[in-house]
Amino acid sequence: MKKISIAVIIILAVCLGLAGWSHHLEKPATKGNHQNLIIYNWGDYLDPKLIKKFEQKTGYHVVYETFDSNEAMYTKIKQGGTAYDLTIPSEYMVTKMRKAHLLDRIDQKQIPNMKYIGKSFLHKSFDQGNNYSIPYFWGTLGIVYNDKFVRKGSIKTWNNLWAKKYRHQILLVDSARDAMGMSLVSLGYSMNTTSSLKLHLAQTKLNSLGPNIKAIISDEMKMYMIQNEAAIGVTWSGEAHEMMESNPHLHYVVPQPGSNLWFDNFVVPKTAKNKKAAFKFINFMLEPKNAAQNAEYVGYATPNNAAKRFLPKKVRDNRQFYPNEQTIKHLQVFKDLGPKKTQEYNDLFLEFKMYAR
Repeated sequence: MKKISIAVIIILAVCLGLAGWSHHLEKPATKGNHQNLIIYNWGDYLDPKLIKKFEQKTGYHVVYETFDSNEAMYTKIKQGGTAYDLTIPSEYMVTKMRKAHLLDRIDQKQIPNMKYIGKSFLHKSFDQGNNYSIPYFWGTLGIVYNDKFVRKGSIKTWNNLWAKKYRHQILLVDSARDAMGMSLVSLGYSMNTTSSLKLHLAQTKLNSLGPNIKAIISDEMKMYMIQNEAAIGVTWSGEAHEMMESNPHLHYVVPQPGSNLWFDNFVVPKTAKNKKAAFKFINFMLEPKNAAQNAEYVGYATPNNAAKRFLPKKVRDNRQFYPNEQTIKHLQVFKDLGPKKTQEYNDLFLEFKMYAR
């Protein structure tokens, strides 16, 4: 995994950004150039070397664009314009896209490498039968802390974050579902709660966390935690893994009584012009060595069981990032709550952000 200093990270980011920009400058072939594969993915969520390898192996040219949220991706797919062949939504967004008739069915016969995916990652509630989605990465929401400021092992539950001793020491990920979900779980409620009363109670409890919040941020959290500029961060497992690779004082915990278990997935939009290439790419990425290489680059957990034997032992045996069944049993998968409730979550979180300033 990326064991490099911040300075090197910045240099590499610029280089990769320029490389990605050259792809981005390619105007997507909306009329359907069968030699192009147009991928729409999260930023820095796929090893660029694997793109080059796929191009060399198949003769396809990959046009690669990125998004920073499920909602931004959904809006662009729905508006049309660019005929993306492949994109990577999270589980609740797969449901939303299916309901909006934005997804094409997966031809599993063209993806024989599906056999490598662990059975526990297939046939999930958001897509029984995996007719519309194929697992890409998975992970958890949890707490990363620095043992320079926090006694090792002292953070075990979400409620620990409300301790007065952590005043102005916590970085919170800028995500309504995750922040509200954390508060809901701390109150004993489901992360998929639709009760307005319970949602307002969760917001009230979040407000009481305000004095402990140092900042509500996104990608910058990695830099701050690596540089010992905050004691605690609420973030996702892969982000925490990358931080820990650069700072031995950092630790990650999936808090009790539970947290979010998320899945990101390959899907093929209905407007795709090159479905054959999309299926070839999915199958290519499911080859065990490729899946392992991608997991090491990205830092998140792979659902590809056969790939694990190619990962370093310290990675595949790390229960923080590959939790056992007992831990997984207490985790919750986000559901699509519909536009009205989603907006309620967003509004309550926005009010909290204004309060926490």
